[in-house]
Amino acid sequence: MLYLGTCSQGITCLLVSFFSVILPFFVSEGGDIVFVAKVEAKDLLRKPTIKWFKGKWMDLASKTGKHLQLKETFDRFTKIHTFEMHIIKAKDNYAGNYRCEVSYKDKFDSCSFDLEVKEAEQAQSIDIRSAFKRREVKQQDDAPEVDVWEILKNARPDQYEKIAFMYGITDLRGLLKRMKKMPKEEKKSEAFAKKLEPAYQVDKGGKIRLVVDLADPTVELKWYKNGQEIRPTPKYIFEHKGTQRIMVINNCSMMDDAAYSVAAGDEKCSTELFVKELPIKIVKGIEPVKTTVNERIELECEVSEEGAQVKWMKNGVEVPTGVRSRYRVKSEGTKHFLVIDDASKEDTGTYSVMASGGTSEAHVQVDLKPLKIYQDLQDMTVKLGEPIKLQCEIYPGNVPGRWYRNGQLIQPSDRINIIHRNKIHRLEIATSSLHDAGDYTFVPEGYSQSLCAKIHIIDPPRVHLESLNFPDNTVTIVAGNKLRLEIPISGEPAPRVVWMKGERVILESGHRVRAETHGDQTSLTIEVTEREDSGNYKIVLQNEAGEDTASVKIKVVDIPDAPEAPLVPEVGGDWCSMTWEPPKYDGGSPILGYFVERKKKQSSRWMRLNFDLIKETQFEPKKMIEGVPYEVRIFAVNAIGVSKPSEPSKAFTPLAVTSEPTMLVVDDVTDTTVTVKWRPPETIGAAGLDGYLVEYCIEGTDDWVISNKELTEKTKYTITGLSPGCKILVRVKALNAAGASAPRTLQHSILVKEVVEPPKIRVPRHLKMTYTRRVGEAVNLVVPFMGKPRPKVTWLKDGQAIEPTHVNIRNTDCDSIIFIRKAERSHSGKYEMSVQVENHKDTAIIDIQIVDLPGPPQAVTIEDVWGGNVALVWTPPKDNGNAPITGYTIQKADKKTMEWYTCIEHYHRNCITITELVVGNEYFFRIFSENMCGLSESATQTKKSALIVKEGNSPHDTAQHQYHAQPHSFTLTPTGMQLKTHNFEDHDFKEAPKFTQPLINTFAIAGYNATLNCSVRANPRAKVIWMKNKMTIIDDPRYRMFSNQGVCTLEIRKPSPYDGGMYTCKAINDLGEAQVDCKLEVKVQTQEL
Repeated sequence: MLYLGTCSQGITCLLVSFFSVILPFFVSEGGDIVFVAKVEAKDLLRKPTIKWFKGKWMDLASKTGKHLQLKETFDRFTKIHTFEMHIIKAKDNYAGNYRCEVSYKDKFDSCSFDLEVKEAEQAQSIDIRSAFKRREVKQQDDAPEVDVWEILKNARPDQYEKIAFMYGITDLRGLLKRMKKMPKEEKKSEAFAKKLEPAYQVDKGGKIRLVVDLADPTVELKWYKNGQEIRPTPKYIFEHKGTQRIMVINNCSMMDDAAYSVAAGDEKCSTELFVKELPIKIVKGIEPVKTTVNERIELECEVSEEGAQVKWMKNGVEVPTGVRSRYRVKSEGTKHFLVIDDASKEDTGTYSVMASGGTSEAHVQVDLKPLKIYQDLQDMTVKLGEPIKLQCEIYPGNVPGRWYRNGQLIQPSDRINIIHRNKIHRLEIATSSLHDAGDYTFVPEGYSQSLCAKIHIIDPPRVHLESLNFPDNTVTIVAGNKLRLEIPISGEPAPRVVWMKGERVILESGHRVRAETHGDQTSLTIEVTEREDSGNYKIVLQNEAGEDTASVKIKVVDIPDAPEAPLVPEVGGDWCSMTWEPPKYDGGSPILGYFVERKKKQSSRWMRLNFDLIKETQFEPKKMIEGVPYEVRIFAVNAIGVSKPSEPSKAFTPLAVTSEPTMLVVDDVTDTTVTVKWRPPETIGAAGLDGYLVEYCIEGTDDWVISNKELTEKTKYTITGLSPGCKILVRVKALNAAGASAPRTLQHSILVKEVVEPPKIRVPRHLKMTYTRRVGEAVNLVVPFMGKPRPKVTWLKDGQAIEPTHVNIRNTDCDSIIFIRKAERSHSGKYEMSVQVENHKDTAIIDIQIVDLPGPPQAVTIEDVWGGNVALVWTPPKDNGNAPITGYTIQKADKKTMEWYTCIEHYHRNCITITELVVGNEYFFRIFSENMCGLSESATQTKKSALIVKEGNSPHDTAQHQYHAQPHSFTLTPTGMQLKTHNFEDHDFKEAPKFTQPLINTFAIAGYNATLNCSVRANPRAKVIWMKNKMTIIDDPRYRMFSNQGVCTLEIRKPSPYDGGMYTCKAINDLGEAQVDCKLEVKVQTQEL
């Protein structure tokens, strides 16, 4: 029986039977509620399955969490399963119809109930602070009151927020909850006077009537089952009684458990039908059975209904009824059978059959038949390889049995044959092996008795050296490695094993060398092999069946000894040659080659020079650093490995001679001497350069004469003691510690005869212009010249000879120096230099200008005064300092303070108008002259002052005032001078936009920033707009726009081919607009393979 109840907020749990009524339950919002379902399990063999649903299909097992929990318990004394559904802190959307379904095998039961969530009553909260706040006196609104409830009822859900905002509703959510709980007026059905009940229940095999009452009997009616229309059949019968329409369902089965609905015109009502199964009762129970093994057992029972499901049990455990099971289950109508075709002792026990409405049990006893032994098994001793036959004879003859060897079941195979003929059981083994020895047992099936025998196998000892797979039974091992030689042996009983080397027996207790025997193999172990372990080892096997011997040869090989230190007979600039002797001991394996290593003497890091073995005993290392000491060593290699290194060779240093001297030329030739010069070699090397050796020979001979007995470090040398008129060849060698370099020889012979060279003055570039110096500075000029023999040098100034007391002149073979310690203006002039060799002469003129500060201007006068302006005029200075006047500096001073202030500097003209003078002040002016040396030491000041008067005074009054106030100041004539003021109109600078530099068609590379530039002139300032393909560019991060002083720039960041197109720059102001266009093409770089 299944019960359902609830426990909510401490209320006692109520239990009611399913389907008695649809239970309504209530819970406050935020409260907790517990639904309890109890299932009696007295007749159930295992726990039933329970499911909780909300609505029709929502399985609540997948919704468990913080607000929903499912629990279950079982009471062993009352045999009741308790299932609980906890709803914690219920919300408004938890309301609805719930269903609990319980199932056990083919049984099913369910119950539906409704849950309503009530709104919690909120306690009125008092805000004390609001009581002390000043309340504003609200003016009464004369507008008519509006019923918001009616507006919300008639409005669509998407208009709720708009209505709440319009009428000042702040708690819209609470208002909608209250409106949802308001009773709704149910519309009266036009088709049905009475609809179907929400649910119906019927027992399996029973009959149910579904009745509806129509308001209009003429309406066409259709019945549906799970959405499929039902047609009249013997199972479904439709009846008409007045306005009632009845559907009768006969012989209800579990297939009829479904949702049913009836449609009348456009209206439809529905219900659910639940079919309840009746318990199956056992009418006739099973009876006890007593039999013997190999007999057939059949247990029979009879139940109350055909096709019912029953369960067969043995000792409380369900009987397996699969395809491979010994048990078979069959049914005939209401009768059910359990059949055991071939009974065994293990089938003894208590058997029971269980149905949903009862249980029946009985005891089955299976006993063994008596066993008689006519012939028992006999012990045997068999030679290895001979056949084995074991035979016994028992009664009864139809009893099968099993053969065991040492407790292991023997299965028939190609070698083993098991025969059973009537009373005789025989085991045959074609060829015996050592594994066949042991205790054999024959066990008749179903009996506790067994027959036993023992088989003993004998075999003479034998050493199986063929398993080593070594040629000539020779084992080769590298010295220092561990050797474990395992050799299979055979023999029954196990033979005694002795290992020997010569006459010495190897014991099992040996430390480094020992012999061990385990089962069917013997082993020789040498922990660390040595050269002395090489030799022949003998193995001796003995047992009662015979004796066997074998011999194994062990060869211990090792790496070769280290060679002796190598010799280095020859050394070059970056190479050397080395030789060595083979090692004295090759390690028992031929030498395959050698490795060579080298290192710097001061280093500890060796570097291998070859990766392929060197077969010979000589090698030539290369790519060494010149001047660095090196050492080399050798490794010998055989098939085992690499030997230890040899001792390092004696240290050697690679050195190389320098390259030949460069640019050998003749510098000078006289009647008895030849002077040559050259440049150092391009490559000197680590050995350095000790000096040069100069050699010469007479043309036509090969006799080279060393000119310098001692090395010269200079790159110029004069060969002396030559005969006039002869021709010689000259060569130069560079020498260092490695020897002499290749000689550098002149291409042509030299005639020993002095040659006249016309003089030539090489005026430096800075002396070809006027050479300027300030007074007091030093003058030091060097003028080189050429000519042979030594030219004669003379100097003239302005055509006159130079006095040595004023200017110092010093001449050498190749230049002339003119020196003035402290220059004066009198030293200025044109200096003429003459160089003469015999009848050849060359001249050059050098212009020297000595400059000084200029004098002040000669006269400064006030030309005119008007308003706040004064016009000044002056004449240039009499002394310009021997340099052009570059400008003037004008200063002013108020008569009251006589503090001078600079008005303007570097002024070039001889007249100026000083403006912005203060009215009422009287000013003096002075002027400095300026040249390349600076300002003049003194300035020329105006003799008269200028009085700045206010405009509007009559010229006569002004003149009188100036005359009396300042007799020596600038005055006006009594007639006065009137200033005619011109009216000037302001120039209109406004201008419409005009592009002074247009855009230019551009090619850009994809991935590299590109810029477009143009310039525009406009007043007022124009607004600049950039467009791509006539679409304005706005807030695009790929573009940056700049505008500075009318220059407009558009930067395109890392353009792609899609950025190509027509770009436009448009400028707009109040006076008009202008635009320029250009085309941008973006090219993609292609990588050449």
